[in-house]
Amino acid sequence: MLDGENVNINMSIKMQENNINIYSILKRTMDIIVSLLGLIILCPLIAIVFIANKLSRDKGPIFFMQKRIGEDGKPFRLYKFRTMVVDADKILMKKLKEDKEFREKYLSYRKVENDDRITKIGKFLRKTSLDEFPQFINVLKGDMSLVGPRPYLFREKKDMGEYYKYIIKCKPGITGLWQVSGRNKNTFQERLQLDVEYYNNRGLLYDIKILFKTFLSVFKKEGAM
Repeated sequence: MLDGENVNINMSIKMQENNINIYSILKRTMDIIVSLLGLIILCPLIAIVFIANKLSRDKGPIFFMQKRIGEDGKPFRLYKFRTMVVDADKILMKKLKEDKEFREKYLSYRKVENDDRITKIGKFLRKTSLDEFPQFINVLKGDMSLVGPRPYLFREKKDMGEYYKYIIKCKPGITGLWQVSGRNKNTFQERLQLDVEYYNNRGLLYDIKILFKTFLSVFKKEGAM
């Protein structure tokens, strides 16, 4: 009887592994196709952002690049259109040191309300989520996926606690469960919980559902992702 149970358990594990492998192949195929289409849109968008920056007399770079936590905890360089003033991180660190109330709110949400570091062009890019388009480069390279956990900063690692070991089992995503579940209203802790929920329920249909909800959110202009 025990031998029969062991056979059933082994068959079940093998089926799960096969399902995950099939899902991984289909997910990567979808990532490549959609990211290539996204990059076609990105090319003229770069020219538009460049001209808009010149007209606004913004002398900073078009792109913003930052080291983030990738799959298996490996670092990768994330690409976005720059939406903040140059040295925005230094300004943030200074404010975190000097303003206790601001620091407490930031540590809870990891977001800044009415952020005066955002440029005029940056506000438009964030509102329309166009600032995320360069991440299609990350998706094509294999650093990210269309759908996955948030690409966390290395300075956030210590605050991720036990969630970290689950979250890094997936590639970070341009969008994910937390982005379509309240976005900026979620606390940092709630985002972690949603990312682990995504890991536990991941699948192709689940990804497509999240992508569909993301398109609706972007169309309604419900804020930055």
